[in-house]
Amino acid sequence: MSKFGGLGVAMVTPFNEKGQIDFASVERLVEHMINGGVDYIVVQGTTGESPTLGIDEKRSLLDFILEITKKRVPIVYGLGGNNTKVICDLIQNMDWTGISGVLSVCPFYNKPSQAGMIEHYKRIAKVSPVPVILYNVPGRTGVNLTAASTLSLAQEENIVAIKEASGNIDQISEIILKKPADFQVISGDDALTLPLIALGAEGVISVVGNAFPKIFSQMVNQALFGQVNEARQLHYQLLELMHLLFVEGNPSGIKEALKHRGICENHVRLPLLPVSNETSEAIYRQMAEHDLVEV
Repeated sequence: MSKFGGLGVAMVTPFNEKGQIDFASVERLVEHMINGGVDYIVVQGTTGESPTLGIDEKRSLLDFILEITKKRVPIVYGLGGNNTKVICDLIQNMDWTGISGVLSVCPFYNKPSQAGMIEHYKRIAKVSPVPVILYNVPGRTGVNLTAASTLSLAQEENIVAIKEASGNIDQISEIILKKPADFQVISGDDALTLPLIALGAEGVISVVGNAFPKIFSQMVNQALFGQVNEARQLHYQLLELMHLLFVEGNPSGIKEALKHRGICENHVRLPLLPVSNETSEAIYRQMAEHDLVEV
């Protein structure tokens, strides 16, 4: 399987009731994911509540995960923003030992042009000692990295993949059709993973995989190896649950599912809030219906 193929998981950051990182739950979650068959872990993506963690917290969390994973799975680190110089400085001053790649989200709020985003990523790729994965998620950033821009950046030696969460099937199809052979397209939407793999994507960076790595890994691998009927059954088994996990925001929903599985509590940092009782009960009902409560 290619370097960032299969099931990558955008890991949540467990907190305790005081809002501090819960390292015991971090270890429990990491072991749960590795035992469930994940192919790599993304630390401090959006699902990890990266906007609300300080630099020291991020480093201590990363160091702890590197220590407990013991190179059993690759680690990708989330590092992006809307100040190109600051991101490049952070990259150049960071110890990248043990890290396999960087996931860098499109610049948000500034609303740069396509040319501006291309130059932003070129500068990141130039200073990064590890391969760069682009992350296009217009629903969060307010900008869309077009297929043409992605294909231009795919020519850069150190830009190796894109996590595509635009939801635009035509755009993603164009990237897959015209990309270099060694450039990977990765689904950024759990619910679109099966159709995108059918179109040629090589896997997913998942939220659902935090709580349900075994069944989601099985679906991804079935899809990748042509067992479409079997993968379709698992896709529909998880579909309603996937929708529920995002109805009140991410990672509030997935943390609720993790709480129901006894892996970590559902504490999030403001401005996020835990899901409502109604959504919590709906998530639990879906989990119970499909025998997904027990770990």
